[in-house]
Amino acid sequence: MQYLRSLFFNFQMYLAMVVLFIWFTPAAMFRRSAAYAGIRTYCRYVRWSAAWMIGLKSEIRGEVPKGEVIIASKHQSFFDIIMICSVIDAPRFIAKKELRRAPMLGYYAYRVGCVFVDRGKRGRAVQDMVAGVTDPNAPKGQLVIYPQGTRVAVDADKPYKVGVGALYTALDQRCVPAATNVGVFWPRSAVLRKPGLAVVEFLEPLGADLALEPFMAEIETRIESASDRLMLEAGFDAAAARAKGASGGS
Repeated sequence: MQYLRSLFFNFQMYLAMVVLFIWFTPAAMFRRSAAYAGIRTYCRYVRWSAAWMIGLKSEIRGEVPKGEVIIASKHQSFFDIIMICSVIDAPRFIAKKELRRAPMLGYYAYRVGCVFVDRGKRGRAVQDMVAGVTDPNAPKGQLVIYPQGTRVAVDADKPYKVGVGALYTALDQRCVPAATNVGVFWPRSAVLRKPGLAVVEFLEPLGADLALEPFMAEIETRIESASDRLMLEAGFDAAAARAKGASGGS
């Protein structure tokens, strides 16, 4: 039954995207504020519909970042993007270049000033990313980056990339780490959505005065430890799962 509910939920989630795209796009073409409004409306709708259709409630913890700030977030599935965009005022993301061609999503990503990078070209990707975010004509707001570069399964261990440190150094802004447990309920590549409480937690911000190496070490420690805590709260011991995987399941 939960699988069928998940199928219906997924269908109506994308149907709602089409409906709201048609509704908001004429205004969004002329006013960026309308693009933000369309994104927030859609994301809040998905959170609301997930709660009663599939029993997946969601909660934001910590102080929601305002103004010009970097948000370095754990990324486990599409749902953590939805949760973050449902509460921040002016989101823009560091996104893979393939998103630019995605129907509807690509247009809104472009409209709010997302920076598209080619993840296959590592050194060039970092240069393009820094150039995009420091462009004086780029929209101001909350810049969201996923330090591991992609969605990471709840039992996986993936290194943090230097891109977030390059942004932190170039922008001279505070960085708010964000942890999550959403992958426990909404896996990155599965249809089934599980009931429970998905959480995104904004942690204490780091000031703009750290050197690169201490900054990288600090955000990884904060994000990973907080995410493990949230996943354990949801009934999944991520640290034990990673240890078992590293030992070959013995």
